[in-house]
Amino acid sequence: MHRPRVAQWHTHTNGVQATPMMADWLSNRDSLTERLIAHSQQFRVQRLYQGRAMCLPDEFAEIDLAKPQQVVEREVLLRCDDIAVVYAHTIVPLTANAQEWPLFASLGNRSLGTTLFNDPMVQRGQLQYARLSWTHPLMRRIQHCEFIQQGDLLGLTHLWARRSVFTRHGAKLLVTEVFLPTLQHLRLVAHSNLSSQ
Repeated sequence: MHRPRVAQWHTHTNGVQATPMMADWLSNRDSLTERLIAHSQQFRVQRLYQGRAMCLPDEFAEIDLAKPQQVVEREVLLRCDDIAVVYAHTIVPLTANAQEWPLFASLGNRSLGTTLFNDPMVQRGQLQYARLSWTHPLMRRIQHCEFIQQGDLLGLTHLWARRSVFTRHGAKLLVTEVFLPTLQHLRLVAHSNLSSQ
């Protein structure tokens, strides 16, 4: 039986051979939401799914599960000027409750990042980085997402991703962010806007 490939996660961007631009986006520990807002005229979160699902083979240990099992999963696209630039995937154990992660169940199309970074009770763990190939389950979802321009993915062998664990009252939440190739245009757009002012 063929199993989905798991990613090789690294603790430094050198481990994934990131370009200088991507290394900057990957390693920045500030709110990604706030950074994207600063690089666009209009930012929005598009929720793709939120509900029960099986966690992935390279995820379960990060939130202290003994084996892959059902979790609460959230998938969104982060869009700048209506262009999808980041695919974000979040999981929490089924045992997580509203006291541990208030507002998570009712986020809808609101930003999870804003909630996390504005909560003084939340602690963020170490960032990990990977080059996801098309055999990875998250990449397959991206490849089949009707809300992503598939032409932007042509010819690519991988996408860069990062993940980190957020902890609140001892409860863990794992956020994985996959950076789409359209992200590279944001800096150019923002730079040209600033230079024309």
